[in-house]
Amino acid sequence: MSRDYAWYARALEGRRLPLAFADVDLLDENAAALLRRAGGLPVRVATKSVRCVALLRRVLDGHPGFQGLMCFSADEAVRLRERGFTDLLMGYPVVDAEALAELCRPPAPVTLMVDSAEHVALAARAARGQGTRAPLCLDVDLSVDLPGLRFGVHRSPVRSPEDALAVAKRIAAEGDAVFLAGVMGYEAQLAGVPDAAAHAGAKNVVIRALKRASVGRVHARRQAVVAALKEAGFAPRFVNGGGTGSLESTREDASVTELTAGSGLYSPALFDGYRGFHHQPAVAFAIPVTRRPGPGLFTLQGGGYVASGSAGVDKLPVPYLPEGAKLLPLEGAGEVQTPIAYTGPVPLPLGAPVFFRHAKAGEVCEHFRTLLLISGGRVVEEVPTYRGEWG
Repeated sequence: MSRDYAWYARALEGRRLPLAFADVDLLDENAAALLRRAGGLPVRVATKSVRCVALLRRVLDGHPGFQGLMCFSADEAVRLRERGFTDLLMGYPVVDAEALAELCRPPAPVTLMVDSAEHVALAARAARGQGTRAPLCLDVDLSVDLPGLRFGVHRSPVRSPEDALAVAKRIAAEGDAVFLAGVMGYEAQLAGVPDAAAHAGAKNVVIRALKRASVGRVHARRQAVVAALKEAGFAPRFVNGGGTGSLESTREDASVTELTAGSGLYSPALFDGYRGFHHQPAVAFAIPVTRRPGPGLFTLQGGGYVASGSAGVDKLPVPYLPEGAKLLPLEGAGEVQTPIAYTGPVPLPLGAPVFFRHAKAGEVCEHFRTLLLISGGRVVEEVPTYRGEWG
């Protein structure tokens, strides 16, 4: 079914703006595509890229092959556990004692991310306080150092088999309080860096070359760490890797037992910039026309929902529909109003919606309390985002 401006305008007619929506038919298409790209490995859902309990449940229940969640905050993990979600992995270390105690609470402690002896000690103390045994996941840095460039992100100090063994032995030294349950090696430079981005020009060629140079080193380091751990008698239950942007390459690493993906479910604007795959734009937001300052110019209310990360034009929301609408380069997306240039055939009277896509996936849910779920060209449900459910 073809989606255009009129299709979404009809589906949302009479709704008060601004609003955000998820086209769940497209979301389901994206979920199926991610599983195909995973090549048979289970896919853990990165919750930061969804931030909506109803949609997390829809993906896990409706698409066998998705298995478990990677959470981004302690509060989130505890709340998801209370709602019946299982197999929860913290994607990032937690150092707050009260939060750790909550995460370690029996009978289902959340798997905690660690990369140092300090993290292990904090986790062990919390687990002992709860009288439980906490599973830990060792975060391995997979960035690649090239002449004059660190290709990747500053994430973990664990970069070698020796580093990994040192932390694993510290885990073993804590006795029954904690155990090594998993290893994670996230290749951010492959999963999260577009290589066919609009307006990037020659930079895309450089990025593709860097990615080609990085893949082998990433696999070799992850495999060496896992092999060293097993040789020393540690037996991690899972080895996690990848993200939406690297499923094809990560699945080729024989040491990996599961993949992670999240952004590909919504397919935000930044994910238009990958050469190897293309998913459907399943989530967008609508803001109204409030002024017409001149021919071909329309001013919209709000819209300045800029994405996190290094500042740049690629973090701005992108006008989606009607096709041909563009931000003004000297004004961008504003705190209280966003002007666009548009000279196409779609009438845009005062109050008419203009549809935008956020640069990143789940971050748009921080700006809206609900998502309207659209299926078959009509709104079928309104569900809370994290912001709407938890404030």
